[in-house]
Amino acid sequence: MPDLRGPPGRPHRPVRRTLGLLTVAWIAGLAACVLGASLSTPAQAATPALQVVTEELPPYNMTRDGRLTGMSTEVVQAVLKDAGIEAPFQSLPWARAYEMAQSGENVLIYSIARTPQREKLFKWVGAIAPTQWALYARADRGIVLHTLDDARGYQIATVNEDVGEQYLVQKGFVIGRQLQSSNRYEFNHEKLLLGRVDLWISNELNAAWHIRQAGGRPGTAIVKVLDLPDVGSSGGVYMALSVRTSDAVLERLRRSLEHIRRNGVYDDIRRRWL
Repeated sequence: MPDLRGPPGRPHRPVRRTLGLLTVAWIAGLAACVLGASLSTPAQAATPALQVVTEELPPYNMTRDGRLTGMSTEVVQAVLKDAGIEAPFQSLPWARAYEMAQSGENVLIYSIARTPQREKLFKWVGAIAPTQWALYARADRGIVLHTLDDARGYQIATVNEDVGEQYLVQKGFVIGRQLQSSNRYEFNHEKLLLGRVDLWISNELNAAWHIRQAGGRPGTAIVKVLDLPDVGSSGGVYMALSVRTSDAVLERLRRSLEHIRRNGVYDDIRRRWL
């Protein structure tokens, strides 16, 4: 049997004691790892991965040179940056983005109008840009509207599931009868120019954008014939979350939106686009 007492002149140190110390150190290290993992879990859970969806609605949100930009896009990007949240952005036809935000988990949608009909379908972060809706017509048609009822005999261009179409449907207009539904706003501007529809429902900034992009000037060839102040909300367009997103994320984004309003970032973005 080998001599376990060590070299002559050194104090005797039993192997069992050495192994016991190593075991205690290993257990302590394992406990620290477990404790560290348990402490990090709440922070990770508080910031789940978000998916951001929107549509082509210039100048609020639009793709230029392969990059998503626009006034609302810049505001949402600033809010996420302030909140320390990274998320991919995706531009889709509005009906698809709208459905994803209703049924999905951890989905952020913008620029969306806040209406009583939509109130419980989303968790509302806050308003990010102004908006005002109206009916437009070609100036050479001479169409005069005093009330919305005066528009019932005309063909109106709408966008599938957007707030303008939802508003008109709620007022008794019928898709396929008075309403011609498209999936993009620029299609409706083209329909009006070509005489395929009589009227076009749009918000003012979007209408002015498309008119200018076509080489026109707002109020000349295409004119506003009826203001619709009760479409959407006076607060403008919003950023909102799917209901299957935690309240912690909602509050985090609300605080960040308020923060960029206070520190001047929001006003800087607005001045660049309006």
